[in-house]
Amino acid sequence: MWLSSLRTSLRLALLAGGLFAGVADADELGVTNDTIVFGQVAALEGPSAAIGQATRQGLLAAFNEINAKGGVHGRKLRLISRNDGYDPDRSVVETVKLIYEDKVFALVGAVGTPTAMATMPIAASNDVPFIGPVSGAAALQDTEFQNVVNIRASHAAEAEAWIKYLTEDLHLTRIGIFYQDDAFGRDVLAGVKTYLDRRGLELAAEGTFERNTRAVGVAFKVIRRAEPEAVIMVGTYGPCAEFIKLAHRSGFTPTFVAISFVGANALAKELGPDGRGVIVSEVVPFPWDTQQRLVADYQMAQRTLDPNQPPDFIALEGYLTGRLVGQALEMAGPNPTRADLLRVINEAGQFDIGGTIVAFGAARRSNPPHVSLAVIQGDGSFKPIEGF
Repeated sequence: MWLSSLRTSLRLALLAGGLFAGVADADELGVTNDTIVFGQVAALEGPSAAIGQATRQGLLAAFNEINAKGGVHGRKLRLISRNDGYDPDRSVVETVKLIYEDKVFALVGAVGTPTAMATMPIAASNDVPFIGPVSGAAALQDTEFQNVVNIRASHAAEAEAWIKYLTEDLHLTRIGIFYQDDAFGRDVLAGVKTYLDRRGLELAAEGTFERNTRAVGVAFKVIRRAEPEAVIMVGTYGPCAEFIKLAHRSGFTPTFVAISFVGANALAKELGPDGRGVIVSEVVPFPWDTQQRLVADYQMAQRTLDPNQPPDFIALEGYLTGRLVGQALEMAGPNPTRADLLRVINEAGQFDIGGTIVAFGAARRSNPPHVSLAVIQGDGSFKPIEGF
């Protein structure tokens, strides 16, 4: 089903741009004598903007750091970001513009499952690398798309961590789920059901909401009626915060566990005092743990770019993507092509980026992507949960 949806998105994209799919000419590769141009499509405005802006901030911090050291083989890295408002149709149009108007070398840091699934085949049909999408969708790991470079853990891996913690550590059995009613939410739902089933459990309740809205009332009533001990939150920070606040006002206080894509920093800010005890899964190292070299590097790069920006989970993910790009380009040599970049990443299999191993393909079996859990404190800060 999802493959059919991807092919439909590709046809719409080509019609929208009045373009024909095909490999871009050599002069469209986004490489000049002194610059390599990358493109990002993300929610930079609208109800999910904090996630897109954080990803962009992390990418810029990495590129700025690399450029300050002379760039890659004498070329500076440049990022062009376009806003899609977390809407797949807009994402298609902006991706076409990046490839054919801005003539970017590669796409980096696309934000969201429904948007990435709409734009991934466009990049594939033009042999454009699609690096570090902020999505754990199973579709992004399909071998049909050789140009996709995944960094983050899958939705299923996050689901496994939640269910393990809730059932084995907290000994809870009645678990509900509140999820975005689209490809993102349904992909996570499948993972949750799988790991509950392995423990002989079923969902106590399901409630959905529409993307880019805070219309959570109906879902709340359905889930509240079932009285689950825990509720898994699958959405961005706005609707998830709305649900939790509504629950607290009504005296409903289950354990809340949110997916990493929620935008943990933005969620904590939205919730204020209501955030205490909310658990969030994460797919990067703890961004305040400067004993990890990657985190120390990230914090320094972030302060150099903007000293007013606090550490952020999503921004660290963007930074990691940017560092990967720089390292792979360095290995690709002084005259990189898109194919060179992908070849280097696939052949290397894994990269040591500030002491953090990022692995691809078969190498992921021995170095799987990071998944951890953190809990929001009363002051809005985060505390890692030991054992994750």
